[in-house]
Amino acid sequence: MVNNDQRRRQLAREKFERQQQRRAERQRTTRRRTAVIGAALAVVLAGTASACAAGLFESKSGEDGKVVDAGADAPSKKADPCRAPAPGEVAKLSFDKEPPLTVDKSAKYAMKLRTTCGDIDLALDARKAPRTVNSFHFLAGKGYFDHTECHRLTTQGIHVLQCGDPTAAGSGTPGYKLPDENLKDPKVAGGTYPAGTVAMANAGPGTGGSQFFLVYKDSPLPPDYTPFGTIEGGLDVLEKIAGAGESSGQGDGAPNATVVIDKATVTK
Repeated sequence: MVNNDQRRRQLAREKFERQQQRRAERQRTTRRRTAVIGAALAVVLAGTASACAAGLFESKSGEDGKVVDAGADAPSKKADPCRAPAPGEVAKLSFDKEPPLTVDKSAKYAMKLRTTCGDIDLALDARKAPRTVNSFHFLAGKGYFDHTECHRLTTQGIHVLQCGDPTAAGSGTPGYKLPDENLKDPKVAGGTYPAGTVAMANAGPGTGGSQFFLVYKDSPLPPDYTPFGTIEGGLDVLEKIAGAGESSGQGDGAPNATVVIDKATVTK
């Protein structure tokens, strides 16, 4: 028989436990929304595009809104389809301010990512996103991207590979922030980033840094992420990476494939 005093203690304990659960959830939500996916840019896998994009690229560990079957077993990890990284270490570089604008807005620029999974060739749009392209030209020239891991893969709701973070933890930045550019581009204005788009990750307006994402399948996203180029070659590489899955088994996590940028170059 439970007396009144025991009942009061039980109710108090249950109330405390509920408070702790709510506090823990708020802390997890705050961390997910303030961490940088880049720089930037946590995938939300709810049914609407706006829900899907909330906090999208902030970190590789965000879990808001994911559709998860609590009773389902995590899938077994697939074989790694990529080779070992080239010898070398990530350069620890940070810059006090954005580099001077030196790119030719009328010229064509190309970025080549030599990765452990194959080459990915990008065409960069200096006319529509000059400061972003200028920054990538500068950083690539410094070896900033060399030996860095592409730390995040999403395979549900949206379909992107996120790269450009020297920390491989979703928090890397070159030390300066870039403004948003080209957000009214008709290609993304309708709320979809089509397959082949190259765009900046961010943690909110005007917070772009070095992290970027490669869209390998049409993805519903609001036009909040600077589109600054297109994938000219290597979609098959991205599909190979996506086919190996990601670590969480829930559609958002580190790639199972060993995706490392051995060398990144930007040429005019």
